[in-house]
This record gives sequence, structure tokens and C-alpha cells, in this order.
Amino acid sequence: MINITDKQDCCGCAACYNVCPVKCIEMRADSEGFLYPFVNTELCIECGLCLQVCPFINPGVRVKDPDAYAAINKDEFIRMNSSSGGVFSTLAESIIVAGGVVFGARWDSEWGVKHDFTETLEGVAAFRGSKYLQSRIGDSYVRAKDFLDAGRKVLFSGTPCQIAGLKRFLRKEYTELLAVDVICHGTPSPKVFQSYLAQLVKDKTSKSSEIRNISFRHKKKPFSWHNAGFMIWRNGSTDDGYYIEPSFQNAFGKGFLAHLYLRPSCHNCMAKGLRSGSDITLGDFWGIEHYKPAMDDNKGVSLVFTNTSHGSKAYREVSSKLETHCVAYENVEQFCPMLIASVSAHKNRKKFFTEFALEKNSLATLVARHGKKPLTRRCYLLAASVLSKAGVLPVLRRVKKGLL
Repeated sequence: MINITDKQDCCGCAACYNVCPVKCIEMRADSEGFLYPFVNTELCIECGLCLQVCPFINPGVRVKDPDAYAAINKDEFIRMNSSSGGVFSTLAESIIVAGGVVFGARWDSEWGVKHDFTETLEGVAAFRGSKYLQSRIGDSYVRAKDFLDAGRKVLFSGTPCQIAGLKRFLRKEYTELLAVDVICHGTPSPKVFQSYLAQLVKDKTSKSSEIRNISFRHKKKPFSWHNAGFMIWRNGSTDDGYYIEPSFQNAFGKGFLAHLYLRPSCHNCMAKGLRSGSDITLGDFWGIEHYKPAMDDNKGVSLVFTNTSHGSKAYREVSSKLETHCVAYENVEQFCPMLIASVSAHKNRKKFFTEFALEKNSLATLVARHGKKPLTRRCYLLAASVLSKAGVLPVLRRVKKGLL
């Protein structure tokens, strides 16, 4: 049976929960708010299926030299309501039009994030936009398999570890499945976000039930793709948002980027490096201003990797709806280090959660107290920013790699 002794060895993908034939596994939140499998040993029949589908026990093989693209959705509305270039929506719509089903992450009624599916074009909108939280998979793998076994096309989107969990759960290849993952920085604690959100609405003398929508990466004016906004909208309001702040200047964004409360497995990710088994990988094309400046209108550009022949075919089929340019993988890897490398845990992570549990200070106070980067790291980032803006950093990285 599955037995998690080190939390770095569990990504919470819920493949074990979905595959258990006697339903003896339950996903329970720990003190930090992350879900882990709990086995009822009295019901367990020792079939070993949970071990067979675990992506940490059975890691994938890295895809080498995938085809890579810079892409923009030609539909301006979809692009502006997406985090980057709007490629996911185009792929999703093609599946829906073909009579298929799309799985993705959406907000629930309590403003947590859950995995769900839609069979309508209108339903795709709920899956657009980055949600910097770990979604609850629930029984989505089982539902996806049911649709696939019925001969339906299925697009399943998620983080690399969730796609890895899905592929191991299925235990065979389905020609009707299009697996799409995202370039992932890491998943922060849902419990920390709920605490942060509760404090925000309390300060506004409001209630979470009055919230209409939340965006981590709003890029309409006064914000943009390079300088996005964190926004909350309230029911019945006609204003531009009843809470507005630059995305990564607010407390939650700062703590997230400081790696202060990421899931432990995010510091030891087994699915990075295109090892999830996905057909297509999507992300922001940061650095497009150096590689293809004409595309950078500050409205969002997607970086797309097609990792399989099936992914390449699916991308070609929607390319007429995109402005797309083929790019060399070795030239773009430098712009997305999160594609390959896991981030290091913050040295104050344990101190943060110890004080967070006491509920005596706001998240802003705790992040300010514990979230500062070491001086050497801050100096490095400053130097990298200056060199990048000058267009020198990409050249230096290519020289280091022996590409020039």
C-alpha cells in the first residue's frame, strides 16, 4: 500500500485515490493545507495498484528536443482573458467542437480550486487564467477514463505532476486523449490562500460569498502581461474590481515567489523536464522581447512545446487560429528555467508555518518577516534583470551552453 514517509515524495496527484478498487484511500489535508493519501488498512486488500500508479515511484522519461513555438490567439477577447497567449482555449474549443470533453482547474463556491470538466464552449472560460493553487483532482481521472472508454475525445489539462498521475492511472495509451500540462513554478498552500482571502474580505467588511471572480493575472488596463494585477470582483458591482493590487507585490504573490509556502514535493519535482507524459506543454514566453520583439505587444505570448506526434497533430489542426512561429528549443529553454529545475525551499519555510498556525499575524506581516531572499540571491536577480533588459543575458547563457 502507499505509505508517505517523506512529504517531498508525494505531489498530491490523487492517482492512488482514483485507482483504489475498494476505495480505502482518502485524500486528507495536512496542517499546511496540502492533500495526502490516507489508507484505511482495515479495508486495504494489498493489490498494489496504488504503488503502480504513483509517479514518484514510477517517474517518466524526459522528452528530448521537442518542437517549440511562440503563439498568440488571433481572438483578442480570448487572449486578453487568458494568462499568456490564449492557446489553451483554442485547443479546448477544437475538442468540444469534435464532441469531446475538456478537463481543467476552476474556482469552486468557496474560492478553492478544483478539477472539473465541461462539454460546452461556454464552460471552457472557467478554466482560463492561471490559478496559483493546487487544484483538487477528486475523481477526475476516473471520469476522464469513462469518457475515453466510451470513445469520446478528452483534453485533460493540469500541472505536470497531475498529468503524470493521470497517465499512470490510465495504464495504457488512448488515441482520443490530448494531455496538456503547464510550465509550473510550484503550488502554494491552499490554506494560506484561504487565510489571505478571509483577511482581505474582512478588511473590506465583506463576505467571500459576495465575490464574483478572482484573477491572479489580470492584464487589462491599468495592468498588462508583463505587469499583471491581482483582482477580486464583487457580485453586483460595476467597478473594475473591489480589490486591486499588482500581482506579485501583494502578500500572497510575494510569498509565492519567495518559495515560502510551496508544497514540499515542488522542491523535488519528478515531472519537470517534460517528463509528465503530456502531449503539449504550455507556458508564458518570457523573453519574447529578445527572441521575437515584434510579437511582444504586452498582451501575452504563449510558449508551446509539442512533445509527441499526437500533440504536434493537435497543434497543427488549430494553428490557423493562431499567430504561431517555430522556435529552436535550445534557444527558448533559457527563458523558462521552471521547465527544467525545481525551486529551492526557503530557509524560513518552517518558521513561517509555525507562526502561521498561531493565527496572530497577517500574511503580509509573516511574508515581510520571513520571505526575504538572501542578499546574494537578491544581488544575482538584480544583475540578471539589468543584463536581461540590455539583451546581454540571453547571449551569455548561450555562450555558456556552447551554442555560440
